Amino acid sequence: MVLRPGFCDLGFARLDMDRLKRRGFSEAIYCPGKTRGGLKKITAGLIKNKQDILLTKLERDTFAYLKKTFPKLKYNPQAKIGYFKQSAKAREKGLVLVISAGTSDIPIAEEAAVTLEVMGNRVERLYDVGVAGVHRIMHHIELLKKAAVIVVVAGMEGALASLVSGLTSCPVVAVPTSCGYGANFAGLSALLTMLNSCSAGIAVVNIDNGFGAGYFASLVNKS
Repeated sequence: MVLRPGFCDLGFARLDMDRLKRRGFSEAIYCPGKTRGGLKKITAGLIKNKQDILLTKLERDTFAYLKKTFPKLKYNPQAKIGYFKQSAKAREKGLVLVISAGTSDIPIAEEAAVTLEVMGNRVERLYDVGVAGVHRIMHHIELLKKAAVIVVVAGMEGALASLVSGLTSCPVVAVPTSCGYGANFAGLSALLTMLNSCSAGIAVVNIDNGFGAGYFASLVNKS
């Protein structure tokens, strides 16, 4: 491990230690494609340099492996996120509401919600309120109005983001999921619907990218 200006050189990886100052949160680690040994060295490097830990798309068995070395590491199995905060963060004043269209969308919604919580946001969840039964979300209009920013997670045709944006005045971060039958094209139909929304004020992230949505919503909430 070699410390250089702004980053830590592990040989196979260069950890961005300056990101905390630039963006307000430490570098997050995307786990697929990395070996267990590599993840262990990366996590150790971050902890040694007093960085918060956020491991995305982390499988349960790999978490169990890392937990042996890092006993304070926590895990959300639905979100597939491992996390550890070096110090308590003051919570942002604004409320971030995370909404899922269906129960099959909850894992991605949880990825967004856990990311937001680790980054110091006040989060509420509203799950299974998709457009197939629109009266379910209409029952929570007052909660929607309290939010500073809303994350909407939806598969199938992805129409929920437009509906929510049309009911509120705050920014909406839309997350298409790969949930759906054949013509859903693994989330492409939901992505295109969200990109083509006629309701202004919607930002769209990539398919199944709950982390990206949570990160962006946190930046909005801090602005």
